[in-house]
Amino acid sequence: MASTNDLKNGMVLDLEGQLWQVQWFQHHKPGKGNTVVRTKLKHVLSGKIIDKTFNSDTKVDTATVDRREMQYLYMDGDDYVFMDNTTFDQFMISADTVGDAKDFMLENQNAIVATHEGNPLFIELPASVELEVTYTEPGLQGDRSTGGTKPATLETGKEIQVPLFITTGERIKVDTRDGGSYLGRVSS
Repeated sequence: MASTNDLKNGMVLDLEGQLWQVQWFQHHKPGKGNTVVRTKLKHVLSGKIIDKTFNSDTKVDTATVDRREMQYLYMDGDDYVFMDNTTFDQFMISADTVGDAKDFMLENQNAIVATHEGNPLFIELPASVELEVTYTEPGLQGDRSTGGTKPATLETGKEIQVPLFITTGERIKVDTRDGGSYLGRVSS
């Protein structure tokens, strides 16, 4: 049990038997009335996001979520095989659980795997990863007044928009939080 005053981003709540992860929260004091806590909650299994408002100091159930660093080894059919870095046990995690993290994961890369009662819930990647551009068209700077972008395919197969000066074979830094925006070149 925790109070709504103790909420933190990333905390997992057990509301009516369903697991919800806190994406965002804000304490709000209206002109009249009691303080409330506004939240954006993401359903752990379906990914659905809802807005929920709690009265201040309301008790909520928290779920015990174990976050462990694991290494992504390989893909086996539709499942992803991860190895616990401390016990060396291997786990099969479904593609649904891995979700969009698959677009940024390379074999032998570490990630945080969150589990609840032994069941994997979701994968947390670092805020940014370094990936190689496997294909992009040569950039042609036309008569534009601002910098343009072009599509580029990464070594994971994900396609993102990059500046015109990026070429095939370059390593770039990509933001994993927003679906893969370009952050910059990686100097060798």
